[in-house]
Amino acid sequence: MCGHPALDFAATLGARRSTRYEMFVTPERLNAWYLQSGLVDAITPGEENDVREAITVREAVYRLVTNRRLGEEFDREALAVVNAAARGTPVTPQLTLTGRHTDATPAQALATVARQAVELLSGPDVALMKECGNPECTRVYLDRSRGMRRQWCGMESCGNRFKAAAYRARKKSAPATRTH
Repeated sequence: MCGHPALDFAATLGARRSTRYEMFVTPERLNAWYLQSGLVDAITPGEENDVREAITVREAVYRLVTNRRLGEEFDREALAVVNAAARGTPVTPQLTLTGRHTDATPAQALATVARQAVELLSGPDVALMKECGNPECTRVYLDRSRGMRRQWCGMESCGNRFKAAAYRARKKSAPATRTH
């Protein structure tokens, strides 16, 4: 969705400027995100502490992404949080008779996301980071479009809504034309 797993992770708190939407409300929802993101194939049950740690790391990732996107110096506290999480044991994929399989704990999945954030924020894709043009949306995405003119985090969400609203506004303000 956002073009990078660390940005997708940061987007799990939606609408930060208005009616916040928290995806990580239970350990099961956190683990569901790890599975749906493709980070792991199987994950051990989590606990409330895993949710608190994930939210702390997520907020630190978002702070660092915002710092980098705005050309600011990194927030030192956020830097310490992400680096500490990145030092944890990451997910280790295994080769099986049927292909690749990754079992993990929530802590391993979190360490892997933190490492992905380190790679993103220290790599060449930093220049591609943009915030969605929807004032209510706070998703940051990688703009890989031709000409770097993408405005929305995704057409299926913000882009379609704004294009439809613009179309309705043009139709409403356009003078009625008669056909003879």
